[in-house]
Formats: sequence, C-alpha cells, structure tokens
Amino acid sequence: MARHNRFIRWCITIILVLIIIYLGSLVDFIFKPILSLFSMSIIPLMLAGFFYYLLRPLVGLMERRKVNRTLAILFIYLAFAIIIIGFSIWVWPSLRTQLINLVDSAPTLFTSLRKQVEELERNGFLSSFLPQNSNLLTKLTEYLNKGFTLLTEYFSGLLTFFSNFAIVLITFPILLFYMLKEGGKFGEQIVRFIPKRFRHDGGEVMDEIDHMLSSFIVGRVIVNVALGVLMYIGFLIIDLPYALLLTVVAVILNFIPFIGSFLSSVPIVIIGFIESPSIAIWSIVIITIAQQIQDNLIGPYVFGKQLDIHPLTTILLVLVGGDIGGILGILLIIPIYMILKIVYSKVYVLFFKQRWENA
Repeated sequence: MARHNRFIRWCITIILVLIIIYLGSLVDFIFKPILSLFSMSIIPLMLAGFFYYLLRPLVGLMERRKVNRTLAILFIYLAFAIIIIGFSIWVWPSLRTQLINLVDSAPTLFTSLRKQVEELERNGFLSSFLPQNSNLLTKLTEYLNKGFTLLTEYFSGLLTFFSNFAIVLITFPILLFYMLKEGGKFGEQIVRFIPKRFRHDGGEVMDEIDHMLSSFIVGRVIVNVALGVLMYIGFLIIDLPYALLLTVVAVILNFIPFIGSFLSSVPIVIIGFIESPSIAIWSIVIITIAQQIQDNLIGPYVFGKQLDIHPLTTILLVLVGGDIGGILGILLIIPIYMILKIVYSKVYVLFFKQRWENA
C-alpha cells in the first residue's frame, strides 16, 4: 500500500511539473528578457570561468607567499598585458602574414588542388580506391563549395559576435577579477540555500564539482598545447606551408570534444595535398602520431581516471549539445554532464541507495 501511494505521489509530481512547463510556454514573453540577458552574458562568463580555473593556482601560490590577493591578481593582469604586447610584436605578424597570404592565394590553391586530383585520376591511382564512373573532381568541387558556404555562414555569425565584442571586452576582465578575488566563496553561497542537515553533503558536492572543473579545464589546456607543439614540430620537419597558422587553428578546434580533432585535420591535409600528395600523407602521419601521444600518454597522465567517459557517451553528448546550443552547446555539454553525474551520485547515495538496494 505504501509503495502504491508513493507511486501516485510521483505521478502527481510529474504531472504538476509538466503543467508548470506548459504554463511557462504560454507566457514566454516574460522569460525573453532573461534569455536575452543569459545569451549576452554566457560568453563573458565562459571566458571568465575558463581563465579563473587556469589562474587560480597562480593566485593561491602568490597568496601563500604573503602577497595580497588583490595585488596578486593585478600582477597577473600586468603579466597578461605584457604577454599580449609580446604576442602582438613577435607572433601576431607571422600569423597575420600567413593568414593574408592564405586568403590572397585561395584561387591559386584551388587551381592547384584541381590539378592534383586530375593528375591522380589520369595515372589511375584513385581507380583502385573508388568505384567506376565516380567523378572525384566533381564531387570534390561540390564538397568544397558546400564547405565554403558553411564557412561563409560561420564567419557571418562571427561578425555578429564581434559586434558585441565590446561587451565581452569590458565585462570579461571585471568578472574574472571578482571570481579570482571571491571565487572560493561561491560554493559556500550556494550551499546556504540547502537545508541545514544536507549542507555538509552539499559542501562535498561543490568541492567535487570545483575539483572536476579545475582538472578538466587545466587538463584540456595542457594536452592541447602539447598536441600543438608536437604537430608544429612535425609540420616544420615536412615543410608544410602555413604551419604556424594551421597549428593554432588545430589547437583551438581541439577544444571541441570528439569532432574537433577531425575538423582540425581537414585544412591541414588539404593544404598538404595542394603542395604534394606526399606532404599530405606525411601530414596525416604527423597528426595521427601526435594525437596518439596525446590520447595514450599525455591525456591519461594529466586526467587520470577523473574524465572516464565512454566514447559512445561522448558522441551522444556532442550530438545533443550541438543540437541544443550549437558550438557553445558542444563546448559546455561535457562539463554539464559531469556536474550532473556528481550531483546524481550524491543524491542517489542520500535518498535512494539504501532503500533500493535493500528492497
């Protein structure tokens, strides 16, 4: 009888939640300003959170050396300003030159790509890999046109982002400053909303989430920078054109879970193929070796077993994140999943484990 009543209560709760969601959809105009505020603040918050976990250990180290926390943050800001100035003087000119040359030589590169494919079709090299009557050149042109259409749409979206860049530029350093100064108190403020008898468990959950996010963000930066160094050295050895630019793009794209490594490889292989088929093959070899070192040596050492997520789970999460929130959804879905997993584990232990396992 008790189980029957419990089932009825759960059904009523679910029905009430669905009714609340339905009523909320009828008055969506009330939530539009909130959604607008969220969409404007999500980029600065993401950047601030990213750099908060990167810089927090450094702030803590300086504080342990008897440096005032606020002064330590200002020192870090000064160091960042010096790094940005150094980047703009020594690195950016080379990147800018490679980017301008790549854009200016795009028509020539496409002509060279067509010639390379025609040459491979003439010498019969591709016939052993492709079915008969398959016009690779036509398909390649079609795929490249689709790719450029997607790139055009993407860059038009970037223009919208950069039109709001002033907001990001102003709010991001301010948010980061207060997060570095008061970030340790954020979890305590959340725990205060939990009933007193669960505050200890809530504090453990917040500590676990904080540790997970720190390990995830710092670990991703370490493994991606290491991947970039390995790839850049390899590209210099094979004399790949635009090596620095392609490496920077690859490092950035590799922050996208699962599909980032594939997306970053496409432009590298195309540029290598335009130079010569052998360069394309060697670029694939270098990418494969670098990613294997990242996945099997650097990644396990940096992450340990903290990010033990099944590859199939990662694929499903990326698909769901991309469908819900585009590129931002893909970037955020893994941390959100891990946070929900931590919360679920604690809730299960507190409320369901003893009851279900002893039933």
